[in-house]
Parts: sequence; C-alpha cells; structure tokens
Amino acid sequence: MENSRFYTVLGIVASGTAIAMYVSYIPQISDNLNGKQGDWLQPLVAAVNCTLWVIYGFMKKPKKDWPVIMANIPGIVFGLITFITAL
Repeated sequence: MENSRFYTVLGIVASGTAIAMYVSYIPQISDNLNGKQGDWLQPLVAAVNCTLWVIYGFMKKPKKDWPVIMANIPGIVFGLITFITAL
C-alpha cells in the first residue's frame, strides 16, 4: 500500500475509534440522569483536550486537519454532557 493511502486509511480508522470512545460516555450519562452519579473530572478533562485538538485542527496550515477536527467534536459534546450530568 502506498504511503498516502496508508495514512488516509489510518486517519479514518483512528477517527472512527476516537468517535467510538466518546460515544461510549452515553451509558455514564444515562446513569448520571438516573441518580447514579459518575466521576466528573475525566469527562471534563476529555472535553478540554478535545477542544484543544479541534482548535489545532482548524489552525493547521496550509489546510485544516479535518480528521482531527471531526474525531474530537464528539469528545467535546459528550464530555461536556457527561460532566454536567455528573454534577
């Protein structure tokens, strides 16, 4: 496999696994809403980390790094929702 195709496939797979990692917050959100409070610190740190990666992706030159941006947006959303519902 040529280098450029390898990096494309790697980026797609890595983005997919990152999205799956953040979607996995849904059971904790459900538990939080049902009165079984989970930890708030890890989801907050994940949301901050993802925010920094999205900023990096938008500021990258000469072109935006869309796989990084798209892989981290769910981390911001689900991380913040998990944090808020854990309070």
